[in-house]
Amino acid sequence: MGIVQRQGLRNTIISYAGLGVGFVNTTLVLPRLLAPAQLGLLSVLVALATLGAQLSALGFTNTTLRYFPYFRDAESGHRGYLPLLLAVPLAVFGGVALGLWLGRPWVLAWYSHGHDTDLVGRHYGVMLAMAFFILLYSLLDSYAKSLFYSSFSSFLTEVLQRLLIVSAAALYATKVLSFEGFVLAYLGSYAAVALALLVYLGVVGELHLRPRRAVLAVRPMGELLRFGSFALLSNISGNILVTIDSLMLGSQRSLTDAGIYVIALNISTALAIPFRALYKTAHPLIAEYWKEGAAAKMLDFYRRTTRLNTALGAYLAVGIALNLPFIYGLIHRPAFAAGTTAVLLLLAGRLTDGITGVNGLIVSTSPRYRYDLLFNVGLAGSIVVLNYLLIPRFGLTGASLSNCLALSGINLLRTWFVWRSFGWQPFDRTVAYLLLLAAGAGAVAWALPGFHNSWLTLLLRGGTLTAIYGLGLLLSGWVPEVSRVARWLTKQ
Repeated sequence: MGIVQRQGLRNTIISYAGLGVGFVNTTLVLPRLLAPAQLGLLSVLVALATLGAQLSALGFTNTTLRYFPYFRDAESGHRGYLPLLLAVPLAVFGGVALGLWLGRPWVLAWYSHGHDTDLVGRHYGVMLAMAFFILLYSLLDSYAKSLFYSSFSSFLTEVLQRLLIVSAAALYATKVLSFEGFVLAYLGSYAAVALALLVYLGVVGELHLRPRRAVLAVRPMGELLRFGSFALLSNISGNILVTIDSLMLGSQRSLTDAGIYVIALNISTALAIPFRALYKTAHPLIAEYWKEGAAAKMLDFYRRTTRLNTALGAYLAVGIALNLPFIYGLIHRPAFAAGTTAVLLLLAGRLTDGITGVNGLIVSTSPRYRYDLLFNVGLAGSIVVLNYLLIPRFGLTGASLSNCLALSGINLLRTWFVWRSFGWQPFDRTVAYLLLLAAGAGAVAWALPGFHNSWLTLLLRGGTLTAIYGLGLLLSGWVPEVSRVARWLTKQ
């Protein structure tokens, strides 16, 4: 087994372990141990720190993944690429950090809601330190991936960091740490993974920190910076999608609302997990189709993935919606249940994202790949504008509605773009039938009486949904992949 296969297998195992740890950590454990305003503070600090780190990186993480093969040469320490990779972004970070510090009064003015200003102000320095460690880790991670050492860095963030955070929260809950101590421990988790990756690169003999003039002769710096600038815009657009809601909720409403929204967002993220797993496989496959000029294979794959995503996504969306009282009951903090409507709207947006299939991957790997940046920037801009209009009036519901509308609108527009540019569209009547089947099964399950024991209610409604929906899929044959799996299982 080659190094790429070994790393891929390890990454798969680590990813699934991390998903389990992450869901328990962010959706069940932290909300039980921390108040909504405290979770809101953490989301604001991480969002600001991530934005600062991305601005400082100048897209060099993407540049490394794209151009490192030109610099690869173990005997010369890869021609001094690592010092270049670290020096430019860390130098830029100095200016970004100074700007963030000088802009501190302006940032604090966003959070002028009583105790919120004091909370953000007291931990503003933590945000700057967090931005530094996020930047350092992201640079080292791109370098490690380019060397095909990706599994250890995945373990650090997917598993170790999450365990460190939940351990710190447990120490806070048992009053071993004050809240300020917990925030410092939270910062420490970012420092730990960055420094651990630095040490790991030294252990495997890839920590080449000696600068070399040869690095400037491999590829023109202008070319690297232009590619990095393009990647920077795309990265920031993607970051805005997942952070701007909590930032704007915290500034226009309160940190408490931001904390409630973060939990709603985490719950809805469970719907996107199978889509992301599929896209990891789909990305290189679609790129190969483009290389071969295999239009028929591309269209068939587009339709099959859309149908499969609809079948799985509709089931998960209805299942999560049915069991929201159970999920919020596990948290044991009634304040978080105010995010119920937000979860439903976020689920609708993520389901639309999944149903529209792999349109984003088709665009980004096509000859018209530059349009993907326009869609990403348009999505980010739409969310900002809609949040500005809807949050003051509707609060949590406004943030989730803006996310749903922007995500659905851009995906439908991108689907139209694929159809208009290449003549491919993935929909047929099966998609509508699957949605109606899921809605009908969910309605039957919801109509069943609940029990005082929430676990029994979960089993009754979840079991009914699964039985009706699963039987409908098998009898109809609408999703051949499901039928094949069922036949395989019956033969075992």
